[in-house]
Amino acid sequence: MDLYKNILRPILFKIDPELIHEFSIRILKSSEFLNYKQTFCYQPKFKKTILGMDFPNPIGLAAGFDKNAHLIDVIESLGFGFIEVGTITPRPQSGNPRPRLFRFPKDESVLNYMGFNNDGVIRINRRLEKRKSTNIIVGANIGKNRDTDLNLAYKDYVCCVKELYSNVDYFTLNVSSPNTYGLRNLLDIEPLKYLLDSVQNQNKSNPITRPILLKISPDMTDEQIIGIADMCVDFEISGLISTNTTINHNYQRGGLSGKPLSEKSLSILKTLNTYLNKKLILISSGGIMDQSDAKLRFENGSDLIQLYTGLIYEGPFLPYKILKSYDTQ
Repeated sequence: MDLYKNILRPILFKIDPELIHEFSIRILKSSEFLNYKQTFCYQPKFKKTILGMDFPNPIGLAAGFDKNAHLIDVIESLGFGFIEVGTITPRPQSGNPRPRLFRFPKDESVLNYMGFNNDGVIRINRRLEKRKSTNIIVGANIGKNRDTDLNLAYKDYVCCVKELYSNVDYFTLNVSSPNTYGLRNLLDIEPLKYLLDSVQNQNKSNPITRPILLKISPDMTDEQIIGIADMCVDFEISGLISTNTTINHNYQRGGLSGKPLSEKSLSILKTLNTYLNKKLILISSGGIMDQSDAKLRFENGSDLIQLYTGLIYEGPFLPYKILKSYDTQ
């Protein structure tokens, strides 16, 4: 019997999802005993060296779970090879009004309207400076503050790269969240060119450049996706994360994740893999709910994958299950 799905999940799903999320962060953050590597963490011969970084395994925790970098030193114990913290903005912000996180169990989906709630780059960077774990790869998902004019948005991304450079392994530019007004306009050709150029100029001013990734929306045409891919190659962006949440749903607002996103996210991955032919690293995110979903992403060109909503529905053993199944293929 699956203890999580049959006993724990029905209880947890009776409580407000954001309260459960905050409770989970507190429990994990305060629990030194969570070094349950023999219980949770299955580490097969599945190490990957990508962009000069040694990933213990290719399963990552997507941005949005550990927004404020509280869990760096415990998340490896749940079986993850890397973690992406954030989304981080230069100044702290509270995000959109609550309620802003909703579950839909029949569809195995989650709707969020969080709005980049986070502690700001200074406080988060202090936590990153104190991290003890050196095995797990840490990425920073960065964005703009809600009240920053779109014409000046590039400054927020540059600020985050400058501040976090010494304490993270890579950066992800989040220009595809539907929960900050106007943010997706940065995916248009001219704003995106200026953003990529500005971020890379800051990145290249450092002794060693960090890999820069771009997280894209699932709500674009193939033509738009290919245009963005070409631009990333031109600006020496290291890779793409495909995809963020979707606004293609019947609810009032917010981004939908989980099973309804699976087919679209996989389709975009296939398009990028075929078109790019290994010119960029591809990380697949969105609708990876079980071992079969993970297998399809790897088979269709994903170098790494990221989980989030799948953990809500399948529980903390999901990384273990994926790694175990993949290692025995």
